Amino acid sequence: MNETAGDMPLPNPADAGAVLALQNVYLKDCSYESPNGPRMEGNWNPQINLDLQTSSTALGPEVREVVLTVTVSAKHGEATIFLVEVKQAGLFVVRNLPEPELKRAVSTVCPGVLFPYARAAVSQLVSQGGFPQFLLPPVNFEALYAANQAQPGVTN
Repeated sequence: MNETAGDMPLPNPADAGAVLALQNVYLKDCSYESPNGPRMEGNWNPQINLDLQTSSTALGPEVREVVLTVTVSAKHGEATIFLVEVKQAGLFVVRNLPEPELKRAVSTVCPGVLFPYARAAVSQLVSQGGFPQFLLPPVNFEALYAANQAQPGVTN
């Protein structure tokens, strides 16, 4: 039996299982501030504060932009040594995911994909500012999502 590719039926995307696929990763926005420059006196032991936020916007029926915002501040006493904010974005194709799974994916899987890019951008900005190499620690987005869902008043 000789069948050509044109004779074979194409799979219907609606019949397929759940899909979450990365299409693009890009730096959406970033800022760096160092009010006094890299003047380090004594031990380099700043107080580091890390804030993570995730947002998601539907750009089409099957495309979502997910933005991971990473804000890092370093202080010595009350003085700000540096402040970095990176908005790392990605376009994801999302198909056949029920709403609870979509929320979970946007809060765990997508930021997990974007975090290494944001981590590299933060490190590069801090180094270019004249400070010692700075690497963000790994983040368990599953644990953060679970803790957030366990708070009273939070619904899936």
